[in-house]
Amino acid sequence: MKLYGDEVSEENPVAPPGPAPSPGRTAEGASAAPVPVPPHLPVPPDAAVPPDPPVPSPPSPSHPLPPTPAAIAAALRDRIARGVLKAGDRIPTQAELSQEFGVERGRVRQALQALRAEGLLSHSTKGVPPRVAQPGHDGERAGGTPEPRPTLVALGPRLVRAFAATEVRVDALCLTAESLIPAVSEAVIGVHSGNLRPESVDVRILLPSRSIDLAFPVAASGEPVEAAAVHRRWLEMRDSQVRVLSRTLTGLRQSHGTKVSVAFRTVPFTPPVKLYVLNGSEALFAYYLVRRTDENGEDVPEMIDTWGPRAQLFPYDVTHGPRDEVFVAQSARWFEGLWQTISEELKLDG
Repeated sequence: MKLYGDEVSEENPVAPPGPAPSPGRTAEGASAAPVPVPPHLPVPPDAAVPPDPPVPSPPSPSHPLPPTPAAIAAALRDRIARGVLKAGDRIPTQAELSQEFGVERGRVRQALQALRAEGLLSHSTKGVPPRVAQPGHDGERAGGTPEPRPTLVALGPRLVRAFAATEVRVDALCLTAESLIPAVSEAVIGVHSGNLRPESVDVRILLPSRSIDLAFPVAASGEPVEAAAVHRRWLEMRDSQVRVLSRTLTGLRQSHGTKVSVAFRTVPFTPPVKLYVLNGSEALFAYYLVRRTDENGEDVPEMIDTWGPRAQLFPYDVTHGPRDEVFVAQSARWFEGLWQTISEELKLDG
């Protein structure tokens, strides 16, 4: 099934003119209990009518929830990507950022820590704000090419940068969508915060077919019962992640009027690598490192599996020279060939 979102009173006589008596008092100022009046009878002029109960006001759109650390990081990352903050520039102080975003300093600190982990900010001394990292510093080679970093760290910032385009195109081949979910969520937060304004988003994802015997994850024992349990666990994870990604992306259609297309297809093999091609101009490539693990909980047997979020993601960008340009072009052609030939529509249980 190809997922595209949805295409997958009665009136009382008015008292005589004059100053209105205070509730619970007569015109002469003496205390008086309110006189109950049936709704079909006129109100006596000397009766004190209790005021109407207050009507709760709806939440004001001018007072939204304060931004999360991820949203603050996305806003600062966007300023760096657009050159508003250049290499060597000092980041505003935590107090200034706290006031700008209307949050406590703890959220600002978490956002800055995330940017430092991505290599976008230099390390700072106490009381001195960090600077935007220079090329060749904190995660970049001297030539300006980013160093490989774990997928969970590297993918989010690059998707955010991809979503800065007017027309966004993301193609992905992976074993599961475990790393894609937080990365896509980070980009979507940037759209909700107003820092990113894509007019269209086109996402295509290739995942293994449910009907094949996976090379991994598999039960280490090879016992049929355990093998079935491991395969069922992987399939449940795959389908759940597909649903989450589809809802996250198609939600932009309702909230921002963005033209969104999300499609999932399956391939008849276990991907030994993961590949992301972003806007046809950048390719991110990682090897799945196979390992034996028994840290899966009481109900899951020992397995031969991979840990995708920790796989080192190698970036290739067409602006980094002929070698990278060829790799990006070949990656896009390889993905397109799989999509157009041996892939099939992904079917979900239920």
